[in-house]
Amino acid sequence: MLELYQHDLSDIWDQDLDVHGEFGYALDRYWERPDCWPYVFLIEEKFAGFALVDRRVRIPGDDFWMDQFFVMKKYRRQGIGKTTAAAVLDLHHGRWQIGQMPENRNAQMFWRQVIGAYTCERFAEEQLTSGWWQGYVQRFTSPGQH
Repeated sequence: MLELYQHDLSDIWDQDLDVHGEFGYALDRYWERPDCWPYVFLIEEKFAGFALVDRRVRIPGDDFWMDQFFVMKKYRRQGIGKTTAAAVLDLHHGRWQIGQMPENRNAQMFWRQVIGAYTCERFAEEQLTSGWWQGYVQRFTSPGQH
């Protein structure tokens, strides 16, 4: 599914296929490190999406970063993204950051709506314009078990 995710972003994420025809993504750390959490979403026992969570926040001081989040096109616009996002946030009590690339307007709209509903509009948004990662970052606290 990660290849599908990267393909969906290929017009705004500057990456190319490797010699095997894959985008590639270093996933090993999600199974090797205790501060990384991979989640896969199933709908009727079929793969529907995933979330990758770690502690590599972009702005110092918070606890969790939503590294990647993806729902397959077949399952979009059915509330699955909102439901699965809230379920992942509920698993990690603490201060969150969720970021989107500047050109990814759909993701920005999605996350502002999801986080707004999840926090009763109690979140802050910052735009990072310098450094190794640039984009919009929403910051908020998850109480866990929402």
